[in-house]
Amino acid sequence: MTKPIDHTAALSGLSKTQFIALMAMLMSINAISIDIMLPGLQEIGASLGVADENDRQYIISAYLFGLGFAQLGFGPLSDRFGRKAPLLGGLALYGVCALAIVFVPTFTTLLIFRFVQGVGAAATRVVTVSIVRDVYGGRQMAEIMSLVMMVFMIVPVVAPSIGQVIMIFAEWHMIFVVIALFALAISIPVALSLRETLDPAYRRAFTASVILEGFRIVLTNRLALFYTLATSVLLGGLFGFVNSAQQILVGIYGLGIWFPAVFAAFAGMMALASFTNSRLVQRFGMRALSHAALLGYGLASLAWMSLSLAGPLPLALFVVLQSAAMFQFGLMAANFNAMAMEPLGHVAGTASSVLGFTQTIGGAFIGAMIGQAFDGTVTPLAVGFFTLSVFALAFVLIAEGGKLFRPHNPAG
Repeated sequence: MTKPIDHTAALSGLSKTQFIALMAMLMSINAISIDIMLPGLQEIGASLGVADENDRQYIISAYLFGLGFAQLGFGPLSDRFGRKAPLLGGLALYGVCALAIVFVPTFTTLLIFRFVQGVGAAATRVVTVSIVRDVYGGRQMAEIMSLVMMVFMIVPVVAPSIGQVIMIFAEWHMIFVVIALFALAISIPVALSLRETLDPAYRRAFTASVILEGFRIVLTNRLALFYTLATSVLLGGLFGFVNSAQQILVGIYGLGIWFPAVFAAFAGMMALASFTNSRLVQRFGMRALSHAALLGYGLASLAWMSLSLAGPLPLALFVVLQSAAMFQFGLMAANFNAMAMEPLGHVAGTASSVLGFTQTIGGAFIGAMIGQAFDGTVTPLAVGFFTLSVFALAFVLIAEGGKLFRPHNPAG
C-alpha cells in the first residue's frame, strides 16, 4: 500500500501552480527537441548531403530511440538515488549533446549525438512522471497530469514557429543552441527549488535482482501493462504524423511558411483536450472520459481512412479529421498513463521507466514505419491511425476484463 501523501511537504517551496509549470517544462523538453526543428529538416538534410527526403525523418527517430531505451536505466536509478540527481544529470547530458550537434561534420555523427541527447532526455520523462506520482495519486494524479500535458502541448504550438523564425534569420545550427539554452533554463529551478520527493522508505537497492523484481511487478500487472500497450500504439500514430508532417503540410498542401501555424492548430487541440480533461476527470472519472475518447478516435480515423482511400483530401477536410483525432488523443493520454501508474506507486521510478520505455520504443518503431510509408498522399497515415485505434481498443478491453466505462473504485 502507498502511504498517505503530505502534499505540502512534498511541494516544499513550490506552489501547486509552480510545481505544475516546472513538471510541464521538464516534459516539454521532448516536444521542443522534435518540433522546433521540423521547419529546418530540409536544410539540415541539404547541408549534410541527405538525398532521400524520407531519411531526414531519422533525426527524429534517433532521438526517440535514445529516449526510449535509456528510460530503463533512469527509473531504477531514481528509485535508488532519489529524483533530483538523475534528473540534473540527464539535463546536463542533453544540453552538452545539443551544443555538440552544432559542430557535427556528417549526418551520421548528427544521428549519434541525437541518440545520446535522447538518452539524457529520458531522465525528464521518467523522473517527471515519478515525481508527480510521489506527490499525487488516483484522479488527482490524472488532473495534475492533464494540466502538465496542457502546458506541455503549448510547446508544439509555438516550437515550429520559433524554428521557422530561426531559419529566417539564421541557419539550422542555431536551433540546437536554443535547445541547449532551454535545458539550462529548466535546470536552474530544478536545482534551486525542487525538493526531493522520494520518501526514503521507498528507496530500492540498485541491484540486478531488485531491478528485475521491479520489472516483474510492472509487467505482471494487467492494468499497467495493457494501458501501456494501448498508449504505445496511439503514440505510434502521433509519431507517424510528426515524422511526415513537413512532407504532408508543405509537400502535399504547399503551406510553406504557414506550416507552423497549421501544425500548431493540431497541438492546440491536444492542449485543449488536456485542459478539458483536467476540469472533468474529478467529476466523471478517468475511464468514462478516456474510453469515450478512444471510441471517438476510432470513428474519426475510420472516416479519415475511408475518405482518403476514395481520393485526395482537400486541406480543410484533412485539418478537420486530424484535429478530431488529436483532440481525442489528448483526452486519452493523461488518463491512460495515470491508470497504468496508479497501482505501482511503491515502485514508481521503475514503473515509469518500464512504461516509458515500452511507449516510446513501441511508438517510435510504429511511427517510423508509418513515416517511411509516406508515398505523397495522406493515405498511409490515415490507415495507420485507424489500424492503431483497433489495437488500442483491444488492449483496453483486455485491461478492463472486456468491459468499458466501469470505474474500479472512487479514484477511477
